[in-house]
Amino acid sequence: MPASPPRLSVIIPAYNEAARLPTTLERVWDFLQAQPWTSEIMVVDDGSQDATGAVTRRFGEGKAVRLLQPGHQGKGGAVREGMLKAEGDALLLCDADLATPIEDVTPLLAALDAGADIAIGSRAVRGSVLHVRQPLYRELMGRAGNLLIQAAVLPGLHDTQCGFKLFHRAVAREVFSRLELTGMSFDIEALTIARRLSYSIVEVPVHWSHQPGSKLRLVRDYGGALRDLVRIRRLHPP
Repeated sequence: MPASPPRLSVIIPAYNEAARLPTTLERVWDFLQAQPWTSEIMVVDDGSQDATGAVTRRFGEGKAVRLLQPGHQGKGGAVREGMLKAEGDALLLCDADLATPIEDVTPLLAALDAGADIAIGSRAVRGSVLHVRQPLYRELMGRAGNLLIQAAVLPGLHDTQCGFKLFHRAVAREVFSRLELTGMSFDIEALTIARRLSYSIVEVPVHWSHQPGSKLRLVRDYGGALRDLVRIRRLHPP
């Protein structure tokens, strides 16, 4: 008899994350091992130039930890690879910096169990706790960006950019097989596709702490996000 799929796959996209991954993997693994259900971790190495792959292999020896190395595609491409190849009943996108702690997957799983197709961690809904806030200029840019995102493609979603999102596996396959963008705006496109396919999306409050070492470059990436919004509307019209 084939083994049953794990209850949860945790997908961690990683680009030059050798310094952070040991702590992140240990925290995620320890949490998962304490749960009554089965799980796996999948690290998708996005063409790192450091020891990201070696760190993952070393940690994963004898554990349910998988490493994918599809080459450099951008964060969206890495997430797509993981979402299309992970085997869990539910698939969690979890950033390597653990700005949202892995423990917050519990209410996201509860939201899926209650009927949601997708549950996304949100820093902007009642009940969220921001332990360490971003610098003010980043926070203001994020708020302005969200207003544009709501106006352009995703009305009613208050935080599309938190790197903590949970999908039913079948939903993830449908959404990410259609993904075109491979850069930082992939979240917006993925959720837009989900809306166009009539999947339900629930925002769940999370705990969140700004982490140093962000790879977001303000002018370049926000300018690119504006161009991406235009492309997303063209690719996935209402």
